[in-house]
Amino acid sequence: MTEIEHGNSNVALIVHSCDRYEFLYRGFQFFFEKFWNFNTNCNYYFATEEKAFSFNHFKNIQSGKGEWADRLAFLLREKIREKYILYFQEDMWLNKKTNSGFFNQLFSLTEENNWKQVKLHSSHEYKTIATKYFVEGFNISLLDNAHSDFLMSHQVTLWDKEFLLTQLHKKEHPWRNERRGTKRLRKLNPEIFQADYFAENGQMENNKNDNPVLRSGYHTISMNGVLQDNVIPYIQELEKSDNANKEYGEKLEYHYKNKLTHDGLPKPMKVDIFKRTKNWLQGK
Repeated sequence: MTEIEHGNSNVALIVHSCDRYEFLYRGFQFFFEKFWNFNTNCNYYFATEEKAFSFNHFKNIQSGKGEWADRLAFLLREKIREKYILYFQEDMWLNKKTNSGFFNQLFSLTEENNWKQVKLHSSHEYKTIATKYFVEGFNISLLDNAHSDFLMSHQVTLWDKEFLLTQLHKKEHPWRNERRGTKRLRKLNPEIFQADYFAENGQMENNKNDNPVLRSGYHTISMNGVLQDNVIPYIQELEKSDNANKEYGEKLEYHYKNKLTHDGLPKPMKVDIFKRTKNWLQGK
């Protein structure tokens, strides 16, 4: 695989991963290359800890080992020069075509209006207020912060890099970052925008849109290191492909049926419900 030379775009699309999830890299690559429109005006980075993995258009950047928030903060400070971050994770597998026109217009609007966060996925957790801004029929709606949950989330989102950095507190694992980050953002009460561009796991549109041109979608095919039921259509498509991808699809199916973690281990035992509740109440 070769990678294109990065241009003058002010947006970095970063796929943020960890080395334990190396098993998912190839699937992300297959479906991203199939559905993503590379006329989108951004630069592409695939972020690992220490492992090497790059493919067409993508540059591999490495954070080293550490907690989730520390690794991402290092990448943003030391490896990414762009002002805006379009954030993905390796278990978000596309299932519909994307439209470069939507993203290129959104990038321009975001910079013109100095927006700090634009969530690009639908969720019933978000309560929104319509704005005057439309991009290809999608309303760029304003979140009602007081009545919405997951103000901080790791789903596909366009971030101002410096604003995102302020939300990355040291030694926060991803679940703590979402939970505590939401509390911090609720107190700060910034303008947070949301568009229904991606149907995440089949979610319906949140907003009052105007006949959108093209709505894309993806599934988060993993939870707690184990493949979920929504990986089945991806497995079926891979198994219909050429020999190498067919073999990979068969490995996915084996992991799925045997409930193995992505590093090939048995699914871990569930944490005692009383201990988990106690930890949650104590904010751990």
